[in-house]
Formats: sequence, C-alpha cells, structure tokens
Amino acid sequence: MGRQELNYGSGRVVSVREGPNVRQSFDGVKIRSKAGFWNIDAFAVRPDLDNPGFFDNAPDHRTAFWGLYATRPWRRGVSFDAYYLGLDRQGATFERGTATELRHTLGARLWRPIATKEPSLDFDYEGIMQFGSFGADNIRAWTFASDTGYTLINLPLHPRFSVKSDISSGDNPESHTLGTFNPLFPVGNYFGVLADTGPGPVNFIDVHPRISAQLPHAVSVSTDLVVQWRENLNDGVYAVPGFLLVASEGSRARFVGYRPGVEVRWQIDRHAYLQADYGIFYAGQFLKEASPGRNINYMEFWAGYKF
Repeated sequence: MGRQELNYGSGRVVSVREGPNVRQSFDGVKIRSKAGFWNIDAFAVRPDLDNPGFFDNAPDHRTAFWGLYATRPWRRGVSFDAYYLGLDRQGATFERGTATELRHTLGARLWRPIATKEPSLDFDYEGIMQFGSFGADNIRAWTFASDTGYTLINLPLHPRFSVKSDISSGDNPESHTLGTFNPLFPVGNYFGVLADTGPGPVNFIDVHPRISAQLPHAVSVSTDLVVQWRENLNDGVYAVPGFLLVASEGSRARFVGYRPGVEVRWQIDRHAYLQADYGIFYAGQFLKEASPGRNINYMEFWAGYKF
C-alpha cells in the first residue's frame, strides 16, 4: 500500500515512462501472488500529479486506474501475458470532444527476449481490445503491436536487426462510438528516446526498422527509421501520452511523416551511463495540410546514474 511505480510487459500500456517524460507514480494498493506457473498482480490506484516543487505530488482524484496482470513462461524461452485494465477518467479529451471516459482494456502478449548466448530470433507481439463509454457514446478501439528481431551474437559487435510494425485504431467523430485507442500510461520512449520528434501510438500505422551493435568498452550504437500514417482519416494525430497534437482539419492525407535517428550509449559501469541521440522528423502530407508542417531537428545528451 502507498506510493509505487507500475511497469508491466513491454510498457506499451503501463510503464514508469522512463525517457523523455517525468516518471509516473501511483497511490494505491497492489497484491502480488503466484498460482502454478502464473505470476499475477492485482492493483487499484490513482496516478500522481507532477506538481512543481519537492515532495508535493498528490493523487489525481479525477482518475481511477485498476487492473489484473498475469504472466507465465511457456516453452523454448517463450512467455505469455494476459491482462485486464480499467480506467475511469473525468475530462478526457479526444478530437470529438471532452467527456468522462470509462474504458476497459483486454490484452494478450506473446514474447521471447533478445538473445544473449547464441544467434536467435526474438519477438514481442501484443494485441489489445478496448470497450466502455465516453459520455453518451460507446468505446470500441483496438491495437496490434509487433517487434521481430534477430541477434547475430557470434559475430563481432553482436549486431541485432529488428523491425517493429504497429497499428492502432482512430475515430470517426460523426459516429456514436469512440474509436480512438488510448495507450493509458505508455512508455515515454515508445519509438526510442527521440519520441518528442513525432506523434505517439494513437490512430497510427507505423513501420520501424532498427540496427544496433555493441562496440568495445561497453559502448553501443543504434540507428533506426520510423515511418507513420494515420489509421483513420477522420481523426487527428496524438502525442505519446495520448493528447491531441494536430486535429484532422478535413485533410484526407494519410501520411504523417518519418524520422531517422541515431543513438550512442556508453555504460560506464553497472550504475552510470552517458548517452547522445540525434534525429530529424520530416513532416508528411497530412501535417503540411493540417498544420505549419515544419521539420524538427532534435538532439539529446543524457547522463544517468541508477542505484
């Protein structure tokens, strides 16, 4: 009981938001249990507001969050997750307007971790359905996310080649059913550390190839490319936390933009690291029609220490 952080699965829907965001904490109760091969968590919490100052964050009494998350090993290094999450949020805003949101999320995840001892395929596949109510309207939303990679652990630099491909539903404001997927409390660097250089995982289709390698002296380097489209042409583009960035403004263009990026990280020891990231987000046809549509150059330098 008390203040705590929640981090489940790949972090697509519940994460501490490490990366470009302030870490997310919750106030409430969590129960951890084990039943056979299953590890099961149940929780009922309220997210904390990030107030300025020291030791003064308070729970958001306009939002309630509860859920049940279960995971178990399966076979040949593959594991399976299943979960239910509930969200009751006052004053939720989507392109169709603002109302009270009561959203239920059912999800399943099949995953195999990245290889560390021999060349092997790794993957992370997750499907989610959402239902509930938004004011007087219903909610029907969904998403499917995938990450497939292969690590050549026996080659110099241990290169890993991977491709992410995701899709999440958008909305038609003229209907009586909200179709916009809500990522709830997603990982801050959903598309890498340079998440601030583009839209988030809401009403989108994306393809995200990546190549990473391990250099001597605990230095790693990776380069990637994110390409994004709108899933529903009647809905806008949203930020990583889920708020509306650019309304559709009647545009029928699907292409949102693309972002190449590179990251270099030096893990000094088990606690300390230095990191540098650079990327450019190139605005696509939709952003040029619905907003100024400017390209964004983005650079970050990190120094971190973990206890």
